[in-house]
Amino acid sequence: MTLTGAASFIDPQNTVNVAYGGSELSDLRGRALPNAPNGYTPDYLDCPSSRPRIRNAESLSAEETSWLDTRRNNTLDPLRDLLRRIGIPEFDGPRYISDRETNQSALPNIAIAASGGGYRALLNGAGAIAAFDSREENSTTAGHLGGLLQSSTYLGGLSGGGWLVGSLFINNFTTISALLNDPSETVWRFDQSIFEGPDKGSIQLLDTADYFRTIENQVRDKRDAGFNRSVTDYWGRALSFQLINATDGGPAYTWSSIALTDNFAQGNTPFPVLVADGRAPDELLISGNSTVYEFNPYELGSWDPTTFGFAPLAFIGSNFSNGVLGQSEQCVRGFDNAGYVMGTSSSLFNQFLLNLNNTSIPDFAKSFVATVLESFGQSNNDIADYSPNPFYGFHNSTNNNAQSSRLTLVDGGEDLQNIPLHPLIQPNRHVDVIFAIDSSADTGTIWPNGTALVATYERNLNTSGIGNGTSFPSIPDTNSFVNLGLNTRPTFFGCNSSNTSSITPLVVYLPNSPYVFHSNISTFTPSYSRETRNGMVQNGYEVATMGNGTVDQQWPVCVGCAILSRSLERTNTRVPDACTQCFQRYCWDGTTNSTDPAPYDPQFKGQSIGAETGAETGAETSAAVSKRADVTVVAVILVLSAIFLGGI
Repeated sequence: MTLTGAASFIDPQNTVNVAYGGSELSDLRGRALPNAPNGYTPDYLDCPSSRPRIRNAESLSAEETSWLDTRRNNTLDPLRDLLRRIGIPEFDGPRYISDRETNQSALPNIAIAASGGGYRALLNGAGAIAAFDSREENSTTAGHLGGLLQSSTYLGGLSGGGWLVGSLFINNFTTISALLNDPSETVWRFDQSIFEGPDKGSIQLLDTADYFRTIENQVRDKRDAGFNRSVTDYWGRALSFQLINATDGGPAYTWSSIALTDNFAQGNTPFPVLVADGRAPDELLISGNSTVYEFNPYELGSWDPTTFGFAPLAFIGSNFSNGVLGQSEQCVRGFDNAGYVMGTSSSLFNQFLLNLNNTSIPDFAKSFVATVLESFGQSNNDIADYSPNPFYGFHNSTNNNAQSSRLTLVDGGEDLQNIPLHPLIQPNRHVDVIFAIDSSADTGTIWPNGTALVATYERNLNTSGIGNGTSFPSIPDTNSFVNLGLNTRPTFFGCNSSNTSSITPLVVYLPNSPYVFHSNISTFTPSYSRETRNGMVQNGYEVATMGNGTVDQQWPVCVGCAILSRSLERTNTRVPDACTQCFQRYCWDGTTNSTDPAPYDPQFKGQSIGAETGAETGAETSAAVSKRADVTVVAVILVLSAIFLGGI
């Protein structure tokens, strides 16, 4: 089907700048705060008079609770405007919101979750965020969904989705078009491989050597100050050069500084949350045994019944014991480097080892890479090290890590929960609807098949009690996702809340699918031409809007119905007929087909935009894209091994 009438968000053929964008580029220059006292190196300072301590996870933090009062009020006008433009037939959406604006618990509470999947996830997720952002040009015209971002309370990210969320927030909650159009060309230059470094206009070899020396010096200084280092230190520093608009990747920018920025403090942005998994040495993670940790602007911690506690993020690195910081202990500041936090949620090295035989690097290289990575794994360097463990001696009876001096975290998708749903289904947050952007590489052709949803669903069914009071909608098996086409179009899960006994959000599943561009590129592809970058963002925009409403003209109305669904139930308001029709169209009805599916190679839903993807064209088949060689990834192993061995 040709997407006639669908307006382009960007011009993928424009190799200099994106065609247009609704935000002022100056937004990119007002960043978060470089408030670490000594660059990348954590430092010891005097503690505040109210000494930091670890809290139990029975409630939201006082800071988040206070912030929510401001944010929820700030979502009212954008939500009214979004519902007005959507225009649910025979239902006055703006009036519905206005009549209940003094009763926060009656109003819709919206969250967005961007999955992992490396640069593929960052770019596909970026398209969806652009589609939801009313600041982007054309996003508030007919068939579009601009304003959903401004109406949302929470924005979660994991791995590549975490890079997206982090890059937005550390760069002053800028817009996608501003990042793509950055006149200084210091961010989102993914044509310059992370394994080579930014182009400084001189001989590339020298630039690359200087780039890695800079990273090595920053990480070495951290080690020399007495803090453990790991591969994630190098990975996070390298990411920062691409994602943060600051000299040398902004080594002094911290994740906790987001809370100090005016945009966030005044409730003008959603609440950003990144996800990582706790993993002890040599432990194999599955969704039923992993402890899931979250990073938010205020805290690091877990809702799970194991750790069940939160540490003040600005003070991690301090020597907590039994939940308190001894009077003789100083406070550490600057440990929560923004790039390190983003790298923690995306430590791909252990995943690469696990999937080594599924990659297309030459056989002669596989043996060498496996040897190097195995040596990292044996010394536990494939993790992110948050020593000293802030939860040492905390909840000894349930916390298996309570007697370890180290807290070691890994990629948030290692337990297969590749969409950061866990923080958003916590009962204390009362989320009504989650827009789940899935850029996972589940099939042989690198498209999602619902594995992430299945993992979260199964975790909540686990008899060990690891779900700890969370509730999640019923989800079919992955074969059914493919056989029923649930991974080719949006699907609502949890439409009938009466099927669960506790608070359960509606999940609007938005799987990556080829609308106008084959965005099924390997997680380990290290560089992307500007045409490919732009084409993937454009495709993500089309996925979120269903071709700007051209695949289904009622899609915006159905999005409005999903937003309102739980609120209508709470207020005993009759469901509009248009919403009933939407739920019949998009809600999973419980049908399954668990037979082995045929090889999955989806076709374009619209006209290919024809941008190139590496050496091939955007019109290539999904199978062709999935076979693209990722030989360049060997370069980072060579460089990192040289760093560890002192060769650079």
